[in-house]
Amino acid sequence: MTAPAPARRRGPRPAPAAGPALLVIAHGSRDPRHAATVHALTRTVAALRPGLRVETAYLDFNAPSVPHALAALYASGVREVVALPLLLTRAFHAKADIPAALAEATSRLPGLDVRVADVLGPSPLLTAALERRLREAGLTPADRATTGVVLASAGSTDPEAIAVIAEIAREWRLTGWCAVRPAFASASLPRTEDAVRALRAEGVHRVAVAPYVLAPGRLPDRIAAGAEAAGADVLADVLGPAPEVARLLLSRYDAARTARLAPRALTA
Repeated sequence: MTAPAPARRRGPRPAPAAGPALLVIAHGSRDPRHAATVHALTRTVAALRPGLRVETAYLDFNAPSVPHALAALYASGVREVVALPLLLTRAFHAKADIPAALAEATSRLPGLDVRVADVLGPSPLLTAALERRLREAGLTPADRATTGVVLASAGSTDPEAIAVIAEIAREWRLTGWCAVRPAFASASLPRTEDAVRALRAEGVHRVAVAPYVLAPGRLPDRIAAGAEAAGADVLADVLGPAPEVARLLLSRYDAARTARLAPRALTA
């Protein structure tokens, strides 16, 4: 009797697609560190959610643009996309630029359904990422009561965005820091250096600057220069691919994907 042939070993099956594709829409910058940091973040997101297709697009300076990224997804057979603004506040880019870019793209791609996720902030996960960066810069829990923090954001002319930053600073102060003050690299006041000096004038023992920005670039460099000019004791890194930020992207994606009603959905 002939022995049965041994079972053939098969390689691992490819992971099934985990829902709509995720298109992360970043601002873009001439600074190559910006795109490198965005891609590091999206790689972290993809590693946390195997099977999820994660792509990146930019509003300016970098490629691909939003229309080009959506066209590439469409050409590969994708018909459902969650577009996620890589923004910390709902300012002009979130309210005008991104909707306009998505509307232009979907008008040329029949049958493509695009749901727009919320911007990232505010979120406790972002506060946790700020705390992580301050720890990495050398602060310990014992330093909280004697350390004032400057929450330094890019800045905006949008009053709603400015109010959000101020509220984040107020709430963060309640976690035990000696003081938390908002500052802005552009469009609004105070500047980072002014906030550092104001805390010094109030007798704060140690001053740390926590950039509330996602990736390096011109405005984060301005924050760093202000911190140095005013003699800040600690300068944390940008949020970048912090695990908390990656988890927040997935949380925003899931909320947009599972929403029964999508008032901001764009369908050609």
